[in-house]
Amino acid sequence: MDPDAVSRATRVPHGGTTDTSVLDFSANTNPERPDGVRDVYAAAFDDATRYPDDEYREFRVAAAEYVSRDQTEPACSPADVIPTAGGLEALRLAFEVTLGPGDSALVPQPSFGEYHREIRLQGAEPVPVAHDAILDADPEPHEVAVVCTPNNPTGEVASPDALREFAARCRESDTVLVVDEAFLDFTDVPSLAGASGAVVARSLTKMFGLPGIRAGFAVAVGGLRERLAVARRSWSLSTPAAAVGAHCMRDEAFVSRTRERVAAERERLRESLSDDFDVSPSDAPFLLLDVGDRDVATVVETARERGVAIRDATTFPTLDSHVRVAVKRPDENDQLLRVLTDV
Repeated sequence: MDPDAVSRATRVPHGGTTDTSVLDFSANTNPERPDGVRDVYAAAFDDATRYPDDEYREFRVAAAEYVSRDQTEPACSPADVIPTAGGLEALRLAFEVTLGPGDSALVPQPSFGEYHREIRLQGAEPVPVAHDAILDADPEPHEVAVVCTPNNPTGEVASPDALREFAARCRESDTVLVVDEAFLDFTDVPSLAGASGAVVARSLTKMFGLPGIRAGFAVAVGGLRERLAVARRSWSLSTPAAAVGAHCMRDEAFVSRTRERVAAERERLRESLSDDFDVSPSDAPFLLLDVGDRDVATVVETARERGVAIRDATTFPTLDSHVRVAVKRPDENDQLLRVLTDV
């Protein structure tokens, strides 16, 4: 990390609220959790009087199986999994081992704001490209290229064939491809995990509704994997986070149920909201709404006064009339629809 860059850095706004009196549609986390999580956490807490086993064998095995679930063959081996305290920690680790002062990185826009910040913290320069044109961009002049699939906040998943073609061009250019798959497990699209020259960042926050646990991982192979493994912080996951993460990733039925619910409710919300807003197509557990000539701040504040928190999406570059809403359970989504219809 570049000390001079740190002195110029600022924090990035995010969704989520600590106000428990409102229904939170501003953060894209599952309102449900797998059965047994509390018991697994409690049992692991009793073991937290000792340092974690820094090999994280059980977590790595579960993670390798998890990212391979939508593949015809295993995407990666447990040895390729790098445990991290959330998906953002995986992204920082990827940028730490690939970027330095004077380097540049292609980034989609609009997209997750932490890419710009984390790249700049290394003294490198983010080069924005339209989110729907990133796979057609030339990676050759850059040390790193970033793809978010499904993209946040727009919601579209990258074509697997186009992404693999882009990965091949990145390899030819000696450009490291960093793929943020934080929301990919809400789809049945195969992961890029295990592809040469790529770092895949995964989060357990969204699918399993546990943002406070801070569990995630990176996947890479070959020399890139070795660099990540050496740079990884020791004891990068707490004992409870590792245990809960492994437990959640093995619950295939929970993931299947969640995908079905999100797909059905997302379509229902999209149809209902399209009468009053321009709704972007989405493969993710959220929808991006263009509020037109309404004042975004007023829309956000009015919704909050009526018990619902939604995300002001004007904090994303190039968006000036948008809000983002999560997809939750049917009764919660009904409340969102009532509020937004009134607004």
